[in-house]
Amino acid sequence: MNLTSLAASRIAGRPWAIAPASLEALVASATALASLNDLPSWLEATRPRDDPVSEGGIAIVPVLGPLVARSDWLTALLGASEYGAVAEAVTAAAGDPEVRGIVLQVDSPGGEVGGLLDLVETIGSIKAHSGKPLWAVASEAALSAAYAIASVADRLYVTRTGEVGSIGVVAMHRDESAADAMAGLKWTLIHAGARKTDGNPHEPLSPRAMADIQADVDGLYDALVAIVAGNRGLHADAIRATQAAIYRGERAVKAGLADRVGALAQAVADLRAALETKRIRAGPPASRSTIRQSPSPARIRTMNSPDPLIDATAENSLEDVVSDLSEAPPDTTPPDRPSPAPAPDARAIADRLRGEFSEIATVAAQAARLGLAIDAADAMRRGLKPDALRRTILEKLAARSEAADVIASAPQPATAGDSPIIRRARERAATGSR
Repeated sequence: MNLTSLAASRIAGRPWAIAPASLEALVASATALASLNDLPSWLEATRPRDDPVSEGGIAIVPVLGPLVARSDWLTALLGASEYGAVAEAVTAAAGDPEVRGIVLQVDSPGGEVGGLLDLVETIGSIKAHSGKPLWAVASEAALSAAYAIASVADRLYVTRTGEVGSIGVVAMHRDESAADAMAGLKWTLIHAGARKTDGNPHEPLSPRAMADIQADVDGLYDALVAIVAGNRGLHADAIRATQAAIYRGERAVKAGLADRVGALAQAVADLRAALETKRIRAGPPASRSTIRQSPSPARIRTMNSPDPLIDATAENSLEDVVSDLSEAPPDTTPPDRPSPAPAPDARAIADRLRGEFSEIATVAAQAARLGLAIDAADAMRRGLKPDALRRTILEKLAARSEAADVIASAPQPATAGDSPIIRRARERAATGSR
C-alpha cells in the first residue's frame, strides 16, 4: 500500500467528532501531503513550539488543528494536536506555582472520538484539583471534539466571527472498488468470521456493515452529548436539538453554547482582572474581632449567571459561610462569671453544612433532569434538609403523575339520579311547590 492509500485509510478507518467539511479536507490534505519526498525536513519545520505563558500568571494552552489520540508522521504533516500533549500542557500549567489561571486557545474543527472523552474528563479533574480557573476562547473555531474540550471551561468566549458547535459524530467509508477495477485490480479477502471484512475499502458497504457503523456512531454521539451537556449545565435534549449545527459569535451565546463574545486578549485580561478582584475581596486574614456572626446564603453559579470570580457584588459563597463557622468566636465571658456550656464544634458544623449543601445541589440537579426547578441556595437558606427536599420532589412528581392520569382518563357520564346537584334542585322544587 502506498503512502497515499495509507493516508486515506488512516482517516477513513475510524469515527470522528469533526465538522464534515473539515473531514473531507483532511482526507484531501493527507492524500496530497503523503506524496512529499522530504518528510523529515517538513516534520522538523512544523514541530510545535512550547506553550506560552502571558504576563500576570495566565497560561495559554493552544488546542489547534485536527485533534488525534496519537500523533504520527501523518498527523504531524496535517498540523494536528495530540490529546496527550493537550493533557500534559494543562497539567503543567495547573502545577506551576507561578500560573494563577489557564486559558485554552481553541482553533480546531474537531478530531478523533478515540481518546476524546477521557481527555475531557482528565481536564475537568485537573481543573477541580488545582482550584485554578480554566477559561477557553473559540478563536476561531471550537467544533465537535474541540467544543467538547472547550466545554470544560468555567467561561467560554467566542470571537465575533468564531464558530462553536457541530456536536456530532461522523464515520466515513472509502469505496475503492471502482478505482480497483479501472486499475485492473481484483481483491480477494480470505477471512474467518462473517464480519471480519465488513467495511473494507475494496467492496461497496454492505447493509449489515452500514447498520453496525451507524450503531457505533449513535453510541458515541450519546456519550458526546452527555459530556457536553454536563459541562455546560444544559439538558441533553438541548444539545441534541442543535442537530450538530454551527453557531457563530453572538448566536453561540444566545444558544447557550458560549458565555461571552470576545477575543483571546480580552479573555486573558478579564481573567487577570477576575483574579485580582478575588484577591482584593479576600483581603488579609480576618481577625477574630472582624468575623461575621451571620453568614449570608450561598450561591450557585448557573450557566448564564455572573461568574463568581468577577462578580464583585456577589453574596458570600458557601466557602465564606464555612470559613466563618470554622473560626471560633472570641471568648468574651467575664472572669467573674461561670463559663457557659461548651459550644458545638465549629468545624464539625462547617463540615455538616458543606455536606448538606453538596447533597442539596445534587438533588437539585437530579430534579432538573426530571423537569422540576429547585433553587438549592433557597433551600439551604430556609434550612431545608436533603431528605425533606427529596420528599417535596417526590410529592411534586406524584401530583404531576396524578394530573396526567386525570387528563388522560375521560370522565364517565353520570346519570341524573346520581347527580347531587340535580337531586338538590329537585328537593328545592318540591319544597317550593308545597
